[in-house]
Amino acid sequence: MTKRLLLICSLSAVAISAGAITLDDGMALHGSVQLDGLVPQEDQALGIAKPEDDILFNSYADLNFISKYVDAGVRMEFMKWPMPGYEPDFAGWGVPHIYAKGRYNGFELTVGDFYDQFGSGFIFRTYQERSLGVDNALRGGRLKVTAVPGLRITALGGVQRRYWDWETSSVVYGGEAEVNFQDYAVALRDKGITWNLSAAYVLKTEDDEDIVMPGTDYRLNLPERVSAWDIRSQFHKGNVSLTGEFAWKDQDPSFDNGFAYNRGTAVLLSGSYSRSGLSAMIQAKRSENMSFRSQRSMNGTSAMINNMPAFNYTHTYALATTYTYATQAAAGEWAFQGAFSYKFNRGSALGGRYGTKVTLNLSYIRGLDYDGPAPDPIMGSNGRSTSFFGMGQAYYHDINLIIDKKWNNTLSQTFMYMNQMYNKTVVEGHGGNIHSNIFVLDSKFKINKRYTLRNELQYLHTPDDDGDWLYGLLELSVAPYMMVTVSDMWNTGVTDTHYYSFGVTGNYGSNRLQVAYGRTRAGYNCSGGVCRFVPATRGLTVSYSYTF
Repeated sequence: MTKRLLLICSLSAVAISAGAITLDDGMALHGSVQLDGLVPQEDQALGIAKPEDDILFNSYADLNFISKYVDAGVRMEFMKWPMPGYEPDFAGWGVPHIYAKGRYNGFELTVGDFYDQFGSGFIFRTYQERSLGVDNALRGGRLKVTAVPGLRITALGGVQRRYWDWETSSVVYGGEAEVNFQDYAVALRDKGITWNLSAAYVLKTEDDEDIVMPGTDYRLNLPERVSAWDIRSQFHKGNVSLTGEFAWKDQDPSFDNGFAYNRGTAVLLSGSYSRSGLSAMIQAKRSENMSFRSQRSMNGTSAMINNMPAFNYTHTYALATTYTYATQAAAGEWAFQGAFSYKFNRGSALGGRYGTKVTLNLSYIRGLDYDGPAPDPIMGSNGRSTSFFGMGQAYYHDINLIIDKKWNNTLSQTFMYMNQMYNKTVVEGHGGNIHSNIFVLDSKFKINKRYTLRNELQYLHTPDDDGDWLYGLLELSVAPYMMVTVSDMWNTGVTDTHYYSFGVTGNYGSNRLQVAYGRTRAGYNCSGGVCRFVPATRGLTVSYSYTF
């Protein structure tokens, strides 16, 4: 424990003592330090045994050099004793990210580790999401060309990171070209129209594996090359934006699809309208067998080449995130989403003195119409056939109404009502359909220029799962340096368990330190449709960050 404390203190001391470094001729150094730690404790009521480790923490340190023609960067990570809930291979330490980038006259070449995305990410997206333990960067090379007006070209290739390994048995290649028609057509520019068309291609090469069908001597003939295509078009004029995208993936038997040989497809249509005080967005997506990994035998959040975007509203209130949907990339889904916002003007009957903003969000997701009782393919088969427009069982819906209202110079409030259906069996493997109604009242009292008091009252009602929940929070902000928070999440339905928390957050310059003590409920932490299960914890948590 002493060694771990010394290491944590050393990282913090380095960050606090550092500062922005500006060099000559437009050159600069910038970076960041992040540390998330937990001192775990035993809690028999939550089923938490005496911890084996005294301190658990994830830490990151970035350093980047920026100049007119050349950039370079390096990141160190130390997760020898990681926070709870990450996969076993997540533990380790080293320098997993290093790159150099040069650019000149519309050409940019990157060598090392990098992140990128084609279109909506249907066939290719590499990114880092530290809260989920996702880092699927490519290590190799990337060339971007913008030398020709109205044309953008990207070509890349490399091996993908999986925790502390880069599997050379699999290589990912890709390219994307985008044409902006308004740069070539005067008529489009005169009418204020922007219209682009992009096409992308990804090739995964992977060594064969000795996978035998259960109960037989038949060995699967696995493809060593898997191709994926994506076509995307975006149109914008005035207040209107339209997007259409289609993706196709070749036969790709993997752990996710039960080693079946059916092809994958994804279609997206999206439209939006906005003007002062009014906005509307509606979109639909159909996907089937679009789980795409650099390592076919892997599962979980690792080795993903692509990312299927989530079509559910991103909630921030505690009880509204109790049942968060995870995109079903392998089985496929029909997903619909709409968002409508209107602000009643000041002085109107509903607007009052300061105006009133009303937002309606809708998400509706169903499975595909398979030719059998469940989308469980047979190993080595072509998978189950589906009807394109047919829909299967309901996976999820979320209808929520949010009202933002400022009453006077002191008091402003946000009210939210949410009606939800969550198919826990589909997302988590058990539990059936959970129907819930959630109410939130968020009140902010501005005492003076320095002090602000915020209060959250939340109620989740459901006859299913663990029953009803109550949540309360008090937060006192002392601008610009400190915030004190007290909260409790209480299950009033089945367990009668309290998940209390007491925390203090401090800010000084570019330093941010948060210290809290309490309990954390077991559940799924989700971002962008990707989820990670986090077990229940009790103890002291510390979070520190610094940027320069």
